[in-house]
Amino acid sequence: MTEPILQVKDVVKHYPLTRGIIFKKQIGQVRAVDGVSFDVLPGETLGIVGESGCGKSTLARLVMKLEDPTSGEIWFEGEDMARLGPKAMRAKRRDIQIVLQDPYTSLNPRMTVGDIVGEPFEIHPSVVPKGGRKKAVQDLLDVVGLNPEHINRYPHQFSGGQRQRIGIARGLALKPKIIVCDEPVSALDVSVQAQVINLFESLQSEFNLTYLFIAHDLSVVRHISDRVAVMYLGKIAEVGDEASIYEHPAHPYTQALL
Repeated sequence: MTEPILQVKDVVKHYPLTRGIIFKKQIGQVRAVDGVSFDVLPGETLGIVGESGCGKSTLARLVMKLEDPTSGEIWFEGEDMARLGPKAMRAKRRDIQIVLQDPYTSLNPRMTVGDIVGEPFEIHPSVVPKGGRKKAVQDLLDVVGLNPEHINRYPHQFSGGQRQRIGIARGLALKPKIIVCDEPVSALDVSVQAQVINLFESLQSEFNLTYLFIAHDLSVVRHISDRVAVMYLGKIAEVGDEASIYEHPAHPYTQALL
């Protein structure tokens, strides 16, 4: 059996609800993620689907260690992420990258495409020598289907689909092992969605990537995922392959979504 590249074990994330300005008193809590567990195998795409507010994006931030869980464990390649110090976590971030939902607000409008895609090389200079960064950026743009000569353009000069390709190129820059895709096509037109999904699939086979693909569109998730996890009110309602989820759903919430 292949060992999972990512293991999420009983992860909980609660946000406190407080009342008062000077003397704050906790009056409750929001259970954004409430005991989620799953494994992701190398080279696999695990789709996480659910309606808005079910905790999908919070889960993405927890996996990226942008936030710390209230309880539970997240293991990457056999290492407990919570036990990694700042230096070790900085190195580990090379292997876990994210593609965000809105391709416009996730790109700095004051930076050129070349600077945006090449920014990871400034943070991790050992990946590409300084003299070869322009060529590396142009190669990344070519891989995602953009003109390498457009590195001096700004995000507003591209369409929505092209901007998302820029975000994907930035995610690929450090040659990660897993990419967390947080609603990467929900802001795009249907025809462009198909192009971007096909790009994700071709990149996966070319670079041996593992995806955690988060979306609310069942048809998009079905097209790209090897397994699907249905999320409901902060919990995983059921996990299974395409046939079991789409043809023989067991949970009433999954039946309602379909």
